[in-house]
Amino acid sequence: MSLDNERNDGLYGGSGETRTRLPEGEGGGQDGYGGGRRSSRSSSRSLVTVVGVVVLLIAAIAFANRGDSGDESSAGDGGGRKAGAGPTAASGTKPVDGKTSGIPSGFAKSQQGAQSAAANYAVALGSADMFKAALRHSIVNTVYTPAAAAARQASLDKVYAGKQFLTGIGLNPDGSAPKGTTFVSRIIPVGTKAKQLSGNSATVEIWYSSLFGLAGENTKNPVSESWFTNTYELRWIGGDWKVADFKQKDGPVPVGRDQRASTADDMAKAVEEYGGFTYAR
Repeated sequence: MSLDNERNDGLYGGSGETRTRLPEGEGGGQDGYGGGRRSSRSSSRSLVTVVGVVVLLIAAIAFANRGDSGDESSAGDGGGRKAGAGPTAASGTKPVDGKTSGIPSGFAKSQQGAQSAAANYAVALGSADMFKAALRHSIVNTVYTPAAAAARQASLDKVYAGKQFLTGIGLNPDGSAPKGTTFVSRIIPVGTKAKQLSGNSATVEIWYSSLFGLAGENTKNPVSESWFTNTYELRWIGGDWKVADFKQKDGPVPVGRDQRASTADDMAKAVEEYGGFTYAR
């Protein structure tokens, strides 16, 4: 298992800007930018452009509403229907209300339940609690199958307790954050996709962004954002979905906007005041 499953390095994209010229009035005077009145040919071109934009907008809305309407059938049932990008919307199924070691549990044996389980487990596995031995053991034993938990526990302990690793990401050798800093490790699910559902097994992809680093003055590892897609192999064991294995790949990564980065104090305050959330679909 690679360490990238639990921590992420920051990636930044470029920024872009689109300028839109407002239509000029019908008067014969010059506009606010000093331009003369448009010719009839120019006006016709503008009309065609506006109509084109409206058509594209209508097509985009239709495409967005074309997703899965909550069908619980298998994503790999061979029925000829591709697994669509269903919108995250109310499905009529009540969210799970049970928890095991603080992690949502008791997911339905369905496509929706498998997706919700994968998203919630990703949040737990990417949290700062993974850097604390007792909490890490509890998380691993809760989200993994018994066989996978037994196989991974020792290697995870070796990685997360390694002084070289901890100091390399800016933490103290005991795993605590240096004085005056706040350690941030948080996953934000963007969407999920059921690749396969058959009997007691399911394959689910989850696309997410991740915040990782130290919020504080003069830190060498400031909080940065990364984007990944995890593929989880789930097994139905003991009346719930559990993780048997998973893979990770980079992206898709969106283009970064030209927003100014927040101060270290603002970032630390946000992390302390805005708690994480459970993911329901």
